[in-house]
Amino acid sequence: MIVCVCNNIREGELREAATRTGCRSACQSYKALGHRAKCGQCIRFARTIISEARSAA
Repeated sequence: MIVCVCNNIREGELREAATRTGCRSACQSYKALGHRAKCGQCIRFARTIISEARSAA
């Protein structure tokens, strides 16, 4: 599933960035993937995914 349409970031990429790099925020995870939040519509969902990924790790 695509989480961020502006940057074409998929859920799996976001989960991997959160667990691999230890990112705690959407902005940190986006930066680890070489992007930054643009319109902001994805931030709430991205936070949920990051939180779930870190809890499962």
